[in-house]
Amino acid sequence: MIDLSRYADREHLLLASYAMHSRDTAGRVHDEYGHSYRGPFSRDRDRILHSSAFRRLAGKMQVFTGEMGVYHRTRLTHTFEVASVARTIARVLRLNEDLTEALALMHDIGHPPYGHCGEDVLAECLEDVGGFSHNQFALTIVEELEQRYQDFAGLNLCRETLAGQDVRAHKAEAAVGRAPLLEVQIVDLADSIAYDAHDVDDALQMGLLTIEELSELAIVRRSLDRIADAGSQIQRKYVRQSLVHELIDLQVSDLLHGALERLRPLSGYRAEDISSEGIRVHHSDVIARERSELESFLFDAVYRHPRLMDVRRSAGDRLRRLFDTLLASPGRLPLRFRERCEHHSAPRVIGEYLAGMTDTFCDAQYRHICQNDDGPLADW
Repeated sequence: MIDLSRYADREHLLLASYAMHSRDTAGRVHDEYGHSYRGPFSRDRDRILHSSAFRRLAGKMQVFTGEMGVYHRTRLTHTFEVASVARTIARVLRLNEDLTEALALMHDIGHPPYGHCGEDVLAECLEDVGGFSHNQFALTIVEELEQRYQDFAGLNLCRETLAGQDVRAHKAEAAVGRAPLLEVQIVDLADSIAYDAHDVDDALQMGLLTIEELSELAIVRRSLDRIADAGSQIQRKYVRQSLVHELIDLQVSDLLHGALERLRPLSGYRAEDISSEGIRVHHSDVIARERSELESFLFDAVYRHPRLMDVRRSAGDRLRRLFDTLLASPGRLPLRFRERCEHHSAPRVIGEYLAGMTDTFCDAQYRHICQNDDGPLADW
């Protein structure tokens, strides 16, 4: 017979005192019986993994759209990469890997189609009703829009998992005072570590940047020096892959070194103590400055690259026309979204409908409105 108490015993042996232990969860909005062999956060992870919104991440581009090739990251591949980095950090710091993975898998679930362009367009379209935040929309998805259970809407995730995503939706407020759980903090850090390195990889592979251009940046020079110091001669065609590996390893190593030093004197603290005392982990000042320099460079040289801007404008025009068409004729929304308009403003519901689309689904609905004068669009 399976005894779930052994799950708590295992966590007690393996996790640091300041990790979020499953036994301390505040539970779920809708009470449920405990599972016979899975803890609450591993159940959250599985619910997110099996949600339809998570699967749709495969059809949402990270930065570049599908018109620019198929090598570059989708939201799904990026999410798995973030989860991998975050789990590694959590394991070394002896934090709760199940909660960490659940948070990582959920962190981008609210992203609209067409990468950053889609978010910018929806923010403009919804300016009069509070704008659009993919982090906030992720909560709407897992609390309201996912329909996986007969007795309640949403996924009924643990309060700690929901609170972690709420931190992402209110980053400015979370940066001062009471600190988020350490698991929440490291997912946010793993996200930036992953997308910095992988945007470099995608841009190099697509020919938007060269190694020579990147080598002007301190963190890239540091990474290239580490490759050289390894002693083996790297062929030029493998420099890109080696650079991406070193960028990730450099940042993770720096973060872990500082975090271990910060947390070592706190043995015996509980997760609540860490939060109430505002304890945060972060990169060293040197690496933080170098990361900032890299991100500023990527913003100007990649995200604003002429090739990308042309594609962004075209995608943004399609999304904006869809919004305007539906705002003028909300009866063209799919049935469940028309019903949702009875309790929420039409612009907000239209934004939710569009934000849930994949890139190709959005293109298909755009072609539909161009070819048909009336009739509802398809549900995703």
